[in-house]
Amino acid sequence: MASSMIDHLLYFAFFQGLFLLVIYGVSYSKRQVINGYVLVLVAILMLGLVAKIGLHSWGWQRQLKGISEFSILLFGPTVYLFVESTLSDKRFSKSVLLHYVPGVVYSLVVTFYYILPPQEVIQARVLSGELFRVVHILVGFGLTVNIIYFVFSVLKFKELKNSLQSEVSYVLNLGFVRNFLIAIGGCLLTWLTVYLISFGHRSQIEIISREFIWLAVALIMLFIAYYQMVAPGVFQLLPISNKVKYAQSQFSKDDLDKLKLELEQIMEQKKPYLNARLLKSDLAELLSINAPELSRLLNERIGMNFFDYVNYHRIHEFIRLAKSPTGAQKTLVGLAQDAGFNSKSTFNKSFKEIMGCPPSEYLKKQTVT
Repeated sequence: MASSMIDHLLYFAFFQGLFLLVIYGVSYSKRQVINGYVLVLVAILMLGLVAKIGLHSWGWQRQLKGISEFSILLFGPTVYLFVESTLSDKRFSKSVLLHYVPGVVYSLVVTFYYILPPQEVIQARVLSGELFRVVHILVGFGLTVNIIYFVFSVLKFKELKNSLQSEVSYVLNLGFVRNFLIAIGGCLLTWLTVYLISFGHRSQIEIISREFIWLAVALIMLFIAYYQMVAPGVFQLLPISNKVKYAQSQFSKDDLDKLKLELEQIMEQKKPYLNARLLKSDLAELLSINAPELSRLLNERIGMNFFDYVNYHRIHEFIRLAKSPTGAQKTLVGLAQDAGFNSKSTFNKSFKEIMGCPPSEYLKKQTVT
């Protein structure tokens, strides 16, 4: 029964992947905005699924099943490149092909050792135990490479998340990438568990546990298909920045003092913080400087980073709005949105950090006094 359910899930996942490839294959406009590594990953997952489906449905021979092994070392690098390109404006270049060199070498080994030799040679290797040992080495190598790339992906996610957060005035919604990495981690953990079981010479347990590898692969495919339906924007490439990267700021202390006054005037008069999607580069442009110079100004003359500085002004705008004659007619969340916040949790957290208490408590104290 369990095996039958997994088989049905594999079919469903395979056709979901096929549907995605067809959709983006037909639509030129969709191909222009989607992160291409998503399609590469879907194709790789389908390459792995097709052998499992072919074995159960059509009794495919080992030569065709061996082709599915090509996907093993293509998987990890694609996950890493997907994470990197999703959280940055880095685009495809010939240098990324170096990540696929181990996968190409692995595929050639599988081709010449397992796919091309005649059945008599394969049978002799099975009887001598050679095939079992070689497969263990190849699988162990593939698992190691994928785990290494997974670790790289997690580290890259943290690095780019921190880098992006310093450029925006709102909390980034990176739940998809985080959940994606959790799903990949679960798949690799399942694969590692099955690999370790195989050393115990418990063939039946190993055969049963291998089903969970296919289940994990199917779930990753369905995970991608689900997000494509409910939030297709998470697969779109970030717009490439055309802004010039400047050298280190050469402003003198007097220059910074003047810029500080200009910045305060801009914040009071133009109120750029009311833009819930305000970027550091946007505020720097109002000052006619670049983003690194704005960072230096904020750090050396104000003592805040961009995120905290903008939210500091939003909080004081919230307080002003709350005390206005029309303030009582709106909820706290509504006032926070009017002040530039796009997240209730960010508003509450920032307010408590800066004012020392929750907004409701602060306003209550102000009413009493």
